[in-house]
Amino acid sequence: MIENDTFNRVGTNHQISANAYNLILGAVLLWGFAVNWYLVTTVPAEVMLAIPPIAFYIGYFVLAMAGVALLSGSQEPMYSFLGYNLIVVPIGLLLVVVLPRYSHEHIIQAVQTTILLTAGMMILGTLFPAFFKRIESSLFIALLVSLIVELGQSFFFGTHLAAMDYIVAAIFCGYIGVDWGRANRIERTVDNAIDSAAALYLDIINLFLRILRIMAKK
Repeated sequence: MIENDTFNRVGTNHQISANAYNLILGAVLLWGFAVNWYLVTTVPAEVMLAIPPIAFYIGYFVLAMAGVALLSGSQEPMYSFLGYNLIVVPIGLLLVVVLPRYSHEHIIQAVQTTILLTAGMMILGTLFPAFFKRIESSLFIALLVSLIVELGQSFFFGTHLAAMDYIVAAIFCGYIGVDWGRANRIERTVDNAIDSAAALYLDIINLFLRILRIMAKK
């Protein structure tokens, strides 16, 4: 989820058709997943693990925050797409480290489940946009509380409750419906399509990682 003024751009100043808008949004989403796949299949995990963790996470957050800043502050498609890639690349490098911990079977199952849930939530977001608009604030509070609980569990007790993965997965399912509904309410421009794709990309990646943990624990 990305919070900026993109989803406040509600109006009738549509610059492209609905078909073109959805095509661009889908293409940008697929580009992000393709970059992730390329990094996972070409960058050895040993290379990333050789980087000191502090340096890796500092670089990760610097690039990701720079990407969010570009997406939030620009209405130029070129800069928004650059910002999108600044988010996609560090997440791809994180996946290089994370995915080898899981079996190929679990990864495939998680991908399939994520695709089905994403498609289902997009359909629901299209059919019931008012409902998802109402629950947007509740989802944000639920996600914030969940992250605080998880951090507390990790730092103070060194544990992780399996139930939290189900809860956070459900929250990101809701966010897919929210962000898809918002994407279809705003003005149809190339920049808005890229910004909407970035928000959905983060929802889907987070959902995938939670489902992968759930599959592995089973």
